[in-house]
Amino acid sequence: MKVKTLPLFIATATVALVALAKGNNNIAEEVAWMVGDQPIYKSEIEEQYQQMLYERTPIKGDPYCVIPEQIAIQKLFLHQADIDTVEVSEPMVQSEVDNYINNMMQRIGSKEKIEEYLRKPLPEIRETLTDQIRNNERIRQVQQNLTKNVKATPSDVRRYFTSLDQDSIPNVPLQVEVQIVSINPTIPRQETEDVKARLRDYSDRVTRGESPFSTLAIMYSEDPGSATRGGELGFMGRAQLDPEFAAVAFNLNDPKKVSKIVESQYGFHIIQLIEKLGDRVNVRHILLRPKVSTTDLEKAIERYDSVYNEIQDKKYTFEEAAPYISQDKDTRNNRGVMINDQTGTTQFEMSQLPQEVALTVNDMEVGQISKPFIMKDPKRDRDIVAMVKLTSRTPAHKANMSDDYQLIKNMYEASQKQEIIRNWIEKKIKDTYVRIEDGWDECEFEHEGWIRTNK
Repeated sequence: MKVKTLPLFIATATVALVALAKGNNNIAEEVAWMVGDQPIYKSEIEEQYQQMLYERTPIKGDPYCVIPEQIAIQKLFLHQADIDTVEVSEPMVQSEVDNYINNMMQRIGSKEKIEEYLRKPLPEIRETLTDQIRNNERIRQVQQNLTKNVKATPSDVRRYFTSLDQDSIPNVPLQVEVQIVSINPTIPRQETEDVKARLRDYSDRVTRGESPFSTLAIMYSEDPGSATRGGELGFMGRAQLDPEFAAVAFNLNDPKKVSKIVESQYGFHIIQLIEKLGDRVNVRHILLRPKVSTTDLEKAIERYDSVYNEIQDKKYTFEEAAPYISQDKDTRNNRGVMINDQTGTTQFEMSQLPQEVALTVNDMEVGQISKPFIMKDPKRDRDIVAMVKLTSRTPAHKANMSDDYQLIKNMYEASQKQEIIRNWIEKKIKDTYVRIEDGWDECEFEHEGWIRTNK
């Protein structure tokens, strides 16, 4: 009989029992599969199931069939990685581990809650995640090497598109290309001094023992991502932090002391050390941002009104003005062209644009330039003044060769790579010793060949 799916609370308890069992050499792990000389333990399957539940990863089918097959495929790729001597960047691995744990902290609330939820101390969680992320990167490199020669010619793409049935041709939503120039209104010096005075007051209250740093962060910090956690950022590498912030954070040595005031691109901070671990640091901070007054915003709009009028009078073009009048570091040297961070292209779906930009270009004609408007800087959460030009608009449609060649080319290359990897896996299965124990073998697997008639 096939092993049945365990409810979440039982799976959680199982993970806790497995963690205890690993500390007792007298308790043998139950082997579910053997792939070559590599066992797949029931505890591995349970832990991966628990992680998928936490991450809300969809599982198509019985998890006690799907998950061990996934682990078995991973072992095939890792064996190939050993043969190919595939190595990965450890700083990159640690950065990914830090990001994962920090995201868990945002969802769950604190290091202690993570440990309680996963029934493991944080160092053991880090060790498990490090192995997973390192292995995933090694697998990715093996797959990349297998498919590196996949290149599509226009005739390949055309034949592929012609072979698709209508239901397989994707619908492409409305997309636009936009250019932008923006200006940061001047912040009065008194406003900046008031922010610094507030931060000095918080620092003094912590130093005198009147208030915990974490309480003040919850009450006053303007960083929504960390304020609810008492300002805690989680472990970060130097490259993950703003340079000015990192320079101070990594020089802190006493968890009882508060840093000097630090200015970054996001505003002004004070920082308190929680813990250092190798080349990573975990700190709390309080962020305050000087506010832009209505008067200063109106002055910035007046300045851009004059620019708008001069462009309309053809004294110069939008593209010529961008390097000189825009303070947007990401676009001013690129004629104002906005780049989609999600795709790396200049095409945006409306939902991918900053809200104010989307609302502005929605009713514009191609080639039209907007009047100046106020928007939130999406990276720094502060008011700025901007003008945009709508460069192109492609209505929603079914993908076609003339408008969506790159999309179809990507689809073709992805299908070729999937076929290469599938063929490689199934050949590897045939060439590898596999044994599946009773109770784990009554499954409909994605790949053929796992079940041996002579096992």
